[in-house]
Amino acid sequence: MTETHETSSPAVTPTPKRSRRALVAGAIAAPLAFGAIGLSLAQNGASVMTPVAPTAIAALKPSGSIAAKGDVAEIYGNKFVMQDGTGKALVETGRQGEGGTLVKAGEAVTVQGRFENGFLHALLITRAEGSQVRVGPAGGPPAGTLDWARDRVGLGPTPDVPALTAGVAAAGYSDIRVVGRGPRHLEIAARGSDGRERQLHVGFDGQVREKRVF
Repeated sequence: MTETHETSSPAVTPTPKRSRRALVAGAIAAPLAFGAIGLSLAQNGASVMTPVAPTAIAALKPSGSIAAKGDVAEIYGNKFVMQDGTGKALVETGRQGEGGTLVKAGEAVTVQGRFENGFLHALLITRAEGSQVRVGPAGGPPAGTLDWARDRVGLGPTPDVPALTAGVAAAGYSDIRVVGRGPRHLEIAARGSDGRERQLHVGFDGQVREKRVF
């Protein structure tokens, strides 16, 4: 009588699927392993802003991108009063300025942002020694998404800013200033043929859309 021995197949453990969050984390962690290279690539997603020369506070007018320079007179939470020899302006800094720690009373600052309804809504604060504080969203894809992770490592779409601004000029706009960027577009302030300022949504594909008129 021949004995037969049954051999059981080894249990196969299913490979767990990687979650979207894990993929994002992996995409971020990979370049950081390369130290300075990873850090340099991470700069590709930074917003691009056109520098604007400061104007006298008394001359501020509704604009999507304007700047003023003065001394911090008073601080009220996320707002502060800036003054120069011509007058005062109330600067709003949003959630980032809550607690009143972005600036100090008496210091000289240059504020660039949107002026509307009597408020200078800050986007960029430059201190006297040259250091800068970007106020508000950094731009690009929403944080934590796969597009955001690709952007951080230099794999996301890169806008050709000179070509896009040239396209805006060809569409009849002047005094073109880049305010920031979205996932696949630039936010631009520009003056129309009627002399009034517009806020434009300019896709990376070159399409120009007016969002508002000041």
